[in-house]
Amino acid sequence: MGKRIIQQARGKGSSTYRVNKTVFRIRLKIPNKLSGEGTVLKLVNSGAHTCPVGKVKYSEGIFYIPAFKNMFEGQKLSFENKEVKDGNILKLENIPVKSKIYCIESRPGDGGKYIKSGGIHATVTRNDENGVFVLMPSKKEKKFHKDSRAIVGTVAGAGRLEKPIIKAGKMFHIKKTKSKLWPRTSAIKVNAIDHPFGSGRGKNPKSKIAKRNAPPGAKVGLIRPRRTGKRK
Repeated sequence: MGKRIIQQARGKGSSTYRVNKTVFRIRLKIPNKLSGEGTVLKLVNSGAHTCPVGKVKYSEGIFYIPAFKNMFEGQKLSFENKEVKDGNILKLENIPVKSKIYCIESRPGDGGKYIKSGGIHATVTRNDENGVFVLMPSKKEKKFHKDSRAIVGTVAGAGRLEKPIIKAGKMFHIKKTKSKLWPRTSAIKVNAIDHPFGSGRGKNPKSKIAKRNAPPGAKVGLIRPRRTGKRK
């Protein structure tokens, strides 16, 4: 009797494939109403994030942001004046061209959706009546609303990928923290009863275009392909 394939087992959400909720207890978000200045209370390590997390206190309470490079406990952050200094949270229209920024709001007030991974930043390229244009790490330019906010600086944690993993066990625990699928077993290497691509004499994968409403377990192969057939 065959077992559930990995997509089905993950979808069911057993303890094997369920992440520990305490890992994601910290939510990185810029509050809607900010005034005056804030103070960095503590730098926190979070297993769910690729960078250190800064715990910031302001007049209305406490919030968490991705730490910026050279951030330290007790540091003062400004939310109102237009001084371009690492850690200050400003509207994009007030940030000069060529400034490095991160934690950019997709639309004003959403708390920051873009550029939150360790060691990266975006760069303000131009500011006109249509909006503010930002060069993303992918080297593509993206337009934002002028009232969207961002944090000045570069996310801390650069170089985390430079140190080699060395052992498979270390990678296992890194992935386990976030309930990521690792190691990924090639579908063609399992038994025929355990996967639609399983076995196969000569180890040639079966060409399969999954139906869009196929259930987990049958939805394997080419998922929503833009094109099919041999490329000419």
